[in-house]
Amino acid sequence: MLRSQLNDALKKAVLAKDACSVTTVRLILAALKERDIAARGEGNTDGITDDDIINLLQAMVKQRRESIEMYTKGNRPELADQEAAEIGVIEKFLPAQLSDAEIEEAVRGTVTEIGATCLKDMGRTMAALRDKYSGTMDFGKAGGVAKKLLG
Repeated sequence: MLRSQLNDALKKAVLAKDACSVTTVRLILAALKERDIAARGEGNTDGITDDDIINLLQAMVKQRRESIEMYTKGNRPELADQEAAEIGVIEKFLPAQLSDAEIEEAVRGTVTEIGATCLKDMGRTMAALRDKYSGTMDFGKAGGVAKKLLG
């Protein structure tokens, strides 16, 4: 499903002559094809799943946020703006992210649900959160909340 959305977005971007969207979606499709080829080597002939695609997109967003930080420090605002525009295109294909309040509520609920009481339970807590909220939660923020609750 996500694959067809990406292909449709590429066609629309080409027709609209939106250079940023065209290059960004092509980058996504190239990374997707690369992962599909790697999956075939492991015996998976169907390619990667939508969940894997979402993880790929999240990694691309994270990478661009780090680049923005570096470009800002290096006094290159034009490159930072370009990365920000690419993030905007990539995020169109990601599910809606939970807000900070929703993340805190989810972490509290998970801690209660699994009976976590101390920092030793941090791994179990994060694993449970990844199972439930994969693709919709910023696990960096969730880790900070969990550490505060368990510490």
